[in-house]
Amino acid sequence: MTKVWQCYYYLYLKLENALRFIIFLRHGQAINNTKRLLSGRTPGVSLTPKGIDQAERIAKFLKPFNISAIYSSPIERAEKTAAIVAKHNSLEYKIDERLIELDMGKFTGMEYDAIFEKHGNVFFKFYDGELEIAHNGVETFVQVKNRVLSIVDHILKEHNDENVLLVTHMDPIKAMISTIMNLDANSMFELIIENASLTIFKEHQGKLSVSAINVMDADRFDLTL
Repeated sequence: MTKVWQCYYYLYLKLENALRFIIFLRHGQAINNTKRLLSGRTPGVSLTPKGIDQAERIAKFLKPFNISAIYSSPIERAEKTAAIVAKHNSLEYKIDERLIELDMGKFTGMEYDAIFEKHGNVFFKFYDGELEIAHNGVETFVQVKNRVLSIVDHILKEHNDENVLLVTHMDPIKAMISTIMNLDANSMFELIIENASLTIFKEHQGKLSVSAINVMDADRFDLTL
């Protein structure tokens, strides 16, 4: 059995033996991702053709998960991804503000390189909770954690023994991972959540654990040595 199929088989066994899953999906590639812009909550930032294709593919990938409900960030790139997934899985989706993109404050609309040149590694500072972040009007990592945990708590109460999909952005997903795994700021900075990938949390006997990160079709991985 190849390593790729071993991974899929391992995930299959996880699915078979778990009570339920809360599955986070990062939106497909958007225009800001190709231009290295911090768009934050800026309206009108749409999916690229590649991002639409990614959403179509992950929608098909999700079918065996037997999703019962879909919640989405109101930001266009996430909602479009949710709409594609919902259509392929014969479901409706609900908008929930708790899944919204990080408020980037004064950094909204700036290029990554320009921000780093003037303010240093603002992403590390964000995960580390440095005061400079809040002083520039950026939502803190603690605030992101609180709203993400709020919707997860809602799902645990309202969707008993159901698999639920949450379509959102990189930092809300990282906030959930950080909460479960207690990762430090450097680990959070180094962790990249790929566009249109799944991060899967298993609930068993009232406890959540991480089952998988960056789940997607095998041919989207760089398998070259």
